[in-house]
Amino acid sequence: MGDVAWIAVDWGTSHLRAWLMARDGSILDRRSSDDGMGGLARDGFEPALCALVGAALPAPVLACGMVGSRQGWAAAPYAAVPCAPPTIHAAVAVRDADVRILPGVKQDSPADVMRGEETQIAGFLARNPGFDGVICLPGTHTKWAHVSAGEIVSFRTAMTGEMFALLSGHSVLRHSMGQGWDADAFATGVDQTLSRPESLAASLFSLRAEGLLADLPGDAARARLSGLLIGAELAAMRPYWLGQAVALVGAEALSAAYATALKAQGVPTQMADAEDMTLAGLTAAYAQLQGEAA
Repeated sequence: MGDVAWIAVDWGTSHLRAWLMARDGSILDRRSSDDGMGGLARDGFEPALCALVGAALPAPVLACGMVGSRQGWAAAPYAAVPCAPPTIHAAVAVRDADVRILPGVKQDSPADVMRGEETQIAGFLARNPGFDGVICLPGTHTKWAHVSAGEIVSFRTAMTGEMFALLSGHSVLRHSMGQGWDADAFATGVDQTLSRPESLAASLFSLRAEGLLADLPGDAARARLSGLLIGAELAAMRPYWLGQAVALVGAEALSAAYATALKAQGVPTQMADAEDMTLAGLTAAYAQLQGEAA
């Protein structure tokens, strides 16, 4: 493992992901485990990292995500908007380990926080210098960030992904869900709550009723549920996407659903992969570290 120059780490609540990086910026190996922050005590982080990449240590480690939360390995205080995505200069060093943790970003009013997404934003801006508009990061907790002149000006979070998981898997609607997709049903759901967001609660139960009374197919029910939730989110986030250039940074399938919903409103989008942008953001931070050492 002597070719490993440094290790990039994305440490979330549920998963730990690491990339072993060569000096020329190429990826030597990708590794992951289920040792997320949520299942570790403070003294469990170093053993979890060693179990995943031990042979590559003591190469320096640069990490982002929930590893820097209050419950993480070391607390990395939030940077406050408006601000550029946090750089290596704001990273917190872990005592007795060559590990640096990038901080998240906070907004006081309306209250909001992010950890990990700021590194994806940094990666997107590194790949797209001069971008001015909105970066949407679909996921469990979808972020909408207004970016201008290289800074995060403001942002909002919607719990759409978590709501979909709860409703489709743990509510009465679980009996109506299929596993496939129906594009027309998705579009119907988006249109319904984007134009009438106050109808969301009643529209959700209609999915169950239509399944019982009209044999609504499970795939259509699942797609319409997604559309209802994303439509309500778009209604709430209208100031972010209306008249703006929008970039979507996330998993391909979920980003494509947001792109479809926004296209119906006449909003063009560009897409980027979340993992690629995370690594690009960590790589940009590591380049700063190398600049300090030069």
